[in-house]
Amino acid sequence: MRLHTAIVGAVGMRLRTAIVGAVYRKALVISNAARRTSTVGEIVNLMSVDAQRFMDLITYINMIWSAPLQVILALYFLWQNLGPSVLAGIAVMVLMVPVNAVIAMKTKTYQVAQMKSKDNRIKLMNELLNGIKVLKLYAWELAFKDKVSAIRESELQVLKKAAYLGAVSTFTWVCAPFLVALSTFTVYVMVDERNVLDAQKAFVSLALFNILRFPLNMLPMVISSMVQASVSMKRLRVFLSHEELQEDSVERKVIAGCSDSVCIEDGSFSWSRNDAPTLKRLSVHIPDGSLVAVVGNVGSGKSSLLSALLGEMEKLEGSVYVKGSVAYVPQQAWIQNATLKDNILFGQERKESWYHSVVEACALLPDLEILPAGDDTEIGEKGVNLSGGQKQRVSLARAVYCNCAVYLMDDPLSAVDAHVGKHIFEKVIGPQGVLKDRTRVLVTHGLSYLPQADLILVMVEGEITEMGSYQELMERDRAFAEFLRTYANKEQEEEEADPAPKKVLENGGPVSPIGMLPAAVRVDGDVIGKKAKNAAVGKITEADKANTGRVKLSVFWEYLKAIGVVLSVVSLILFLCHHLASLFSNYWLSRWTDDPVVNGTQPTRDMRLGVYGALGLSQGIAVFGYSIAVSIGGILASRYLHQSMLYNVLRAPMSFFERTPSGNLVNRFSKETDTIDSFIPSIIKMFMGSMFNVVGSCVVILFATPLVAIIIPPLGLLYFFVQRFYVSSSRQLKRLESVSRSPVYTHFNETLLGTSIIRAFGEQELHHQERRWLAVRLEFVGNCIVMFAALFAVMSRKSLSSGIVGLSISYALQLTASLTWLVRMSSELETNIVAVERVKEYDETEKEAEWRHEPSSLPPGWPTAGNIEIKGFGLRYREDQELAIRDITLVIKGGEKVGIVGRTGAGKSSLTLGLFRIIEACEGEIQIDGVNIATLGLHELRSRITIIPQDPVLFSGSLRMNLDPFDHYSDDDVWRALELSHLKSFVSGLPDKLNHECSEGGENLSLGQRQLVCLARALLRKTKILVLDEATAAVDLETDNLIQSTIRTQFDDCTVLTIAHRLNTIMDYTRVLVLDKGHMAEFDSPSTLISKRGIFYKMAKDSGLV
Repeated sequence: MRLHTAIVGAVGMRLRTAIVGAVYRKALVISNAARRTSTVGEIVNLMSVDAQRFMDLITYINMIWSAPLQVILALYFLWQNLGPSVLAGIAVMVLMVPVNAVIAMKTKTYQVAQMKSKDNRIKLMNELLNGIKVLKLYAWELAFKDKVSAIRESELQVLKKAAYLGAVSTFTWVCAPFLVALSTFTVYVMVDERNVLDAQKAFVSLALFNILRFPLNMLPMVISSMVQASVSMKRLRVFLSHEELQEDSVERKVIAGCSDSVCIEDGSFSWSRNDAPTLKRLSVHIPDGSLVAVVGNVGSGKSSLLSALLGEMEKLEGSVYVKGSVAYVPQQAWIQNATLKDNILFGQERKESWYHSVVEACALLPDLEILPAGDDTEIGEKGVNLSGGQKQRVSLARAVYCNCAVYLMDDPLSAVDAHVGKHIFEKVIGPQGVLKDRTRVLVTHGLSYLPQADLILVMVEGEITEMGSYQELMERDRAFAEFLRTYANKEQEEEEADPAPKKVLENGGPVSPIGMLPAAVRVDGDVIGKKAKNAAVGKITEADKANTGRVKLSVFWEYLKAIGVVLSVVSLILFLCHHLASLFSNYWLSRWTDDPVVNGTQPTRDMRLGVYGALGLSQGIAVFGYSIAVSIGGILASRYLHQSMLYNVLRAPMSFFERTPSGNLVNRFSKETDTIDSFIPSIIKMFMGSMFNVVGSCVVILFATPLVAIIIPPLGLLYFFVQRFYVSSSRQLKRLESVSRSPVYTHFNETLLGTSIIRAFGEQELHHQERRWLAVRLEFVGNCIVMFAALFAVMSRKSLSSGIVGLSISYALQLTASLTWLVRMSSELETNIVAVERVKEYDETEKEAEWRHEPSSLPPGWPTAGNIEIKGFGLRYREDQELAIRDITLVIKGGEKVGIVGRTGAGKSSLTLGLFRIIEACEGEIQIDGVNIATLGLHELRSRITIIPQDPVLFSGSLRMNLDPFDHYSDDDVWRALELSHLKSFVSGLPDKLNHECSEGGENLSLGQRQLVCLARALLRKTKILVLDEATAAVDLETDNLIQSTIRTQFDDCTVLTIAHRLNTIMDYTRVLVLDKGHMAEFDSPSTLISKRGIFYKMAKDSGLV
């Protein structure tokens, strides 16, 4: 039996691992249309919850046939003992089957609804965690907390209905053995007055009824497990049968006599077979080794063209041919949670000279100089600790290192400053770069690179309208030539300052995108691979930790408090009532069997039968009561613990998210929450039942045979030792299993954003070996108790009635199973309560300042003027680091337009983070309209100033929700904002207009369109202070021009702070703040600063403005 359980457990573990692997592999190849229907939340749940359902089913799978077999054998022996009367018991059991069949069907419906809600919740949580910085900058945490809570509430409502059904099911099955016994005994004594219930018949029958108890108790668990597994099976079947990317959409075989590297013949493509074509009638031939530039406005289909060449889009007609291997550099760099070196090598062998050439060509050497562990520095999840420019350079270096035949590059130079862009173009992409012999398709907004391209493709609304060399297109003098004449001058006016914000390495010093250091700075070759003096230096993210030792009593107390003390006490009383009624009914039966027989009958028969039935009825009421109480308590605890965790996570500062991988958080909101929802309440029921069974059995045995008291203490000690040894191992394995899931979810989340493959699945075989070890030893303890109870009963036979002896031995026979089950359940309880422990961990995390102060001291409409006064301001990213900016003192009058410039690492973004209190001040203060911002609630501050951030983040939901999550504005206001942000015509053309559903991360809009949505958000809020953090890096020059003109007209009376990317955009500003190494170097009007011939003059000169 033990061997069978171990084998079944191992099979279950392998099945779960196989399912996780299948889901993972499928996720890498599903088509884009399928990905829209399968959210990240759903896929995470398939891996965590659904895969576990199959493992749970396999554990009980043989009960499907063994439980009915046990029931049939027990009934056969009952027939031998009590004759045809047993048919009454069979009738009771048959009546229960349809009741439970209805319950099972209804439970399945609820299970489907619950999993759907769970998917939606995890999807939203995943997005929320990915976009947490934007939520904080906009003060949108409460809106999204309410959205998550609403989904959670619908999930709990379904769970509550399922719990009520579960209580009915428990009631029927727990009462089944007693009802079978009652009906059988009643028929037996009533059909014939000569049928006397003596000790032999009663207790042999009772022992058989107790044998019935286990399979009948297990059947609802098996049915429930089968229902859950069938729901999961359907979900897996739907996911695994999603359409995959067409393998034949891009031909790879070499065509004889064809010198072209890339060919598209009359191709039309869409993101889904059912959609209208995104790209229409494309015919392109790209010769081997040529450089092709793709240009066009925002949303014209440039990125889609690259996706079509990658085989990511649905090919509706035509043919695509790409010769040789392909490397892809996306517009938003994809970074693994690994070292910088691992990101570049991407699983390939390191070739020293080539690696060094790549790092140098991609302008990464200066960055390695200041990273604490050189290229062995961990760069954090999604590269959180790198700037946009650094991430893009690492992404490019990865592509260059793999040395492919064809390079598809989606605007990789937009995130780096002009000087670095020129360096990368010359050293990597251009005619003299390391890729000069490769075929390069470059999407770009940089007009200065176009003359060096062999072929230029001009895209308008998904079609190629013009194609040819730079010279040919200029000679044709059509739209492209006109566009060039308008914007070519502006292109040369780009500033040198790096657009990317300064970030910090969590365990190192502040790290900045260096860009190109002055020539005087020598870069040592050995910065590559330099080792950190301290092992912790260069490490950023914290691995998920496993606690050790016993689960603290405070964790159990927290769970009881979450249930509610009153409900906990009521549940305990109902459990006690049930077991007292059960004990008395069996004791009553033993007294009945001792009744004297007069003329072949028992005169007290009817009275005995009535009381026995009443005790059974009270058992049933108590069972139903405690089932309902525990289920409701479990739901109350689930609601409280989830809400508490959600609130604590949202209140955590940005530094918490930068060092905590999202997998750790997703694990808590997915698997740990599911354990609290579904497993802990049922385990508590079984644990309490087993505990009262063991105590009741011991009381009866001691009452019948007091001599057993000599044996029970030493056996109890032996049992306690065995149990503690097992539980400690089992509990720690459960913790380690929970911890080991976090990197799987982090990696999986990462995989869905990129294409890396890491095998991150392990097995916990030890868990099952430990459990079988325990069962064998516990059975030995239980068998000792049976032996001694029988032995002492024989020794005391003269003083004991046959009824009491029968009662004692029947309880002793139950004791082995009850003991095993008690330890199993105490272990399950302690190992699963670890989920509560891990959820409560986030109670202790550091918190941001209060969101709001009640009552608010701010006047309505603040700030009214937009005056900003900064006095001796300084901040640092971590306590053990130097100040990132220091001693900044300046006054900005309301309505002024101030540009903030400076070379890389000067502290430009640090100042904006200080203004929004993403990082709190270490010294000095900032006042807005005379109010010290440190005295305000964070939401009071952040909701009254506006930022257009560098990374445009959108969330799944309607376009309107993305613009106005609190529904503060009318539709007219929203349409006006869209018109001013040049999106009105695009949104008007969408079938659902404002209700257009944005996919996760806004993937169904181009990066430029997402940036315009962020501009529309700012126009809606229209606060007196606007901050632009390199907001136009991802748009073409024409769109940039439109954005700048909108800001000048619509925010004319507002204070505007712009971290400048293109220097020409701030030349007409009131003043310019020049930062240098965290200090304020210059602050005056642009013309005055140029006349002073300082830092700003040099930057303007480098940009060709003077």
